[in-house]
Amino acid sequence: MTRYDETVRFSGKEVNGVLTPPPSKSHTHRAFFLASLSSKECVIANALNSQDTRATLGAAAAIGADVRRCGHDIRISNKNPHAPSGTVDAENSGTTMRLFTGIASMFGSPVTVTGDESLRSRPMGPLLDALSEMGVRCTSDNGRAPVTVCGPNRGGNVSIRGDISSQFVSSLMIAAPMLPDDTVIGIKGGLSSRPYVDITANMMQRFGSDVHIRGGNISVRGGTGYDGCDVVIPSDMSSAAFPLVAGALRGSVTVRNIDMDDPQGDKMIVGILRDAGADIILKGNEITSSSADLNGIDVNMGDIPDLFPIVAVLLSTAKGSSRLYGAPQLRFKESDRIKATVNMLSALGASVTETDDGCVINGVRRLKGGAMEHHEDHRILMAGAVASLICNDPVTMRKSNCYDISYPLFTEHMKKLGIDAEVQ
Repeated sequence: MTRYDETVRFSGKEVNGVLTPPPSKSHTHRAFFLASLSSKECVIANALNSQDTRATLGAAAAIGADVRRCGHDIRISNKNPHAPSGTVDAENSGTTMRLFTGIASMFGSPVTVTGDESLRSRPMGPLLDALSEMGVRCTSDNGRAPVTVCGPNRGGNVSIRGDISSQFVSSLMIAAPMLPDDTVIGIKGGLSSRPYVDITANMMQRFGSDVHIRGGNISVRGGTGYDGCDVVIPSDMSSAAFPLVAGALRGSVTVRNIDMDDPQGDKMIVGILRDAGADIILKGNEITSSSADLNGIDVNMGDIPDLFPIVAVLLSTAKGSSRLYGAPQLRFKESDRIKATVNMLSALGASVTETDDGCVINGVRRLKGGAMEHHEDHRILMAGAVASLICNDPVTMRKSNCYDISYPLFTEHMKKLGIDAEVQ
């Protein structure tokens, strides 16, 4: 158990090493839910075992899935998906809450989904509006959890805002094959984080669903259910970004088990590092990132919002100015991730200004280090730890295990590379 009066001090002068990043959180969530709706047992190999994905397994079990751990594999079967007997707690996982809410709309009895205090502050309105349009009765706390939905959802034509969270769209997509009628989803206001919808579509197709994305419309054939399949989860490019940026800042790091053909949008970190001037080598399923003189660049973060904190750290000491833009949806993550990133870097001595959809960074030679706040946001904590490589003094923050949400071995991996984490 974490003691909230403890702090941790990160300090590092240089990093060197080889490691395998954790499995993809996005793929793991989707594979777990699709397996729990499939007509045959599915084996999910190399699944991420984290706080968020455990919440998804709990939600899968609540609809009748039999979940068994066999070594590093998860076996999931469900002969009769049914409405949960009680409230489903998504804990701190926005992906769990949103994807499961669409699934819950299948059932003809009320299903309530909630989460912790942070999750209960995150918007659900666009998804609930879309489900209501499909004939589902929805109640909520002013568009936030706890939410209750009562179907049955039959499918049909529906429109949804796509500029707040792609998870709303993925939620409708995942439920659609289980519904009696075909579903056509029309996207209003543009689609943020499009690669995550591509991951959803790709995974659904592997499980036997007929889904097509054409412009601003997504069509899914209803009444087919999921055949099921076995899946090997690839490494998470969102997590790989942290050691890769560490190598680009000071030293050299190689990450393994990378699939650059996977639809993960966060593989764009490789191009960002190259554009900024880092020395990047791709060899088979490995990426090596080594330090060099970095220059400021402008990056559209709209499709890659999870990279925002660590890219901001990367550019904080790059020559010239940088602009990160296009991601207003960052306001609705585990924290207001724009404000939290700007405050974190400002506390460490960076010259950074908040904008509506990102930030502007004027590179400085070095950061000073010192105390920062992570707001229990795993990506802010991990970005701050990596920033210690370019700080004169250590980076200190309240001790937390929130990195378990996506990267359970984060501190162990950082120590392996050369960043010390000392609890005080």
